[in-house]
Amino acid sequence: MNLLADGWTLTQRRLFRLRHEPGTLLTMLMMPSGFVVLFGFVFGGAIGVPGTSNYREFMMPGLFVMTTGTALSTAMVEVATDQARGVMERLRSLPTHRVSVPLGQSGAEGILGAYGLAVLMVCGLVVGWRPHDGVPRALAGIGLLLLFRYTLAWVGTYLGLVVRSARTAARLAPLTLSLTMVSNALVPTDRMPVGLRALCEWNPLSSAAAAARELFGNPGAPGPDAAWPLTHPVTASLLWAGLLLLIFVPLSVRRFARAGL
Repeated sequence: MNLLADGWTLTQRRLFRLRHEPGTLLTMLMMPSGFVVLFGFVFGGAIGVPGTSNYREFMMPGLFVMTTGTALSTAMVEVATDQARGVMERLRSLPTHRVSVPLGQSGAEGILGAYGLAVLMVCGLVVGWRPHDGVPRALAGIGLLLLFRYTLAWVGTYLGLVVRSARTAARLAPLTLSLTMVSNALVPTDRMPVGLRALCEWNPLSSAAAAARELFGNPGAPGPDAAWPLTHPVTASLLWAGLLLLIFVPLSVRRFARAGL
C-alpha cells in the first residue's frame, strides 16, 4: 500500500507541474490535428492501401500508435531533466519505496496518454474515421494503446536515468520518431523491400498498429505472407508489452536505486 500511495503522489507531482507548463497541454491538443491534416490530406492521396480507398481509416490507428510512441521520448526527457536539476537525489533521500519514483513517472505518462488519445480520436471522427466492431472491441483497442504507452514510458524512464543529461535527452528525443516511421503505422508493408519489410513487421509498434486496426475494425489486414506479429497482432502486442515491462521495470528500479552510489 505504501508503494501505491508513494507512486500516486509522484504521479500527481508530474501532473501538477502541468499547471506551470500550459504549452505542454496546448501542444498535445494541436499536434494531433496537424498530424491528421498532414498525413490524411497532404500525403494520403499518394498512398494506396489494398482493399480500401479510404486512407484515413487505415491511417488513424497508426496515428494512435504514433502518439503512443511519444511516451518514450517525453519520459526520457522528463527523467533526465529531473536528474540534471537534482530532483532525483532529493527523492532518493526520502523514505519512499524505490519503485515509486519510476512508477509515478510512467503512471503520469499513462494518464497524459489518455488525454492525447482522446484528442486524436476526436480529430479522427471529424475526418471520417469510425470504429466498426462495437463498443467492447473499441474499448479493448483503447486499453491496448494505453498499455503500450505505459510500457514505452518505462523504457523512456530507464533511458532518462541512463542519459542523465537533459540536453542530450532532448537531442535524442526526435530519433524516437524513427521507430514509428519504420513500421506499418502509416504505410502497408507488402510493397517494401524484403529486409526493410522484415524489420517493420517485427517492430512492436507495427503489432500495436495492426492490433488497433483489427480491434477497431479498420482496413489494413496483413496478407497471408506477413510475419507472425502482424497475422496475430493482439497476441503479439500483449507479448511485446509483457516482455518490455519484464526487462525495463527492474532495470529502471535498479538504476534509480544505484544512481546515487
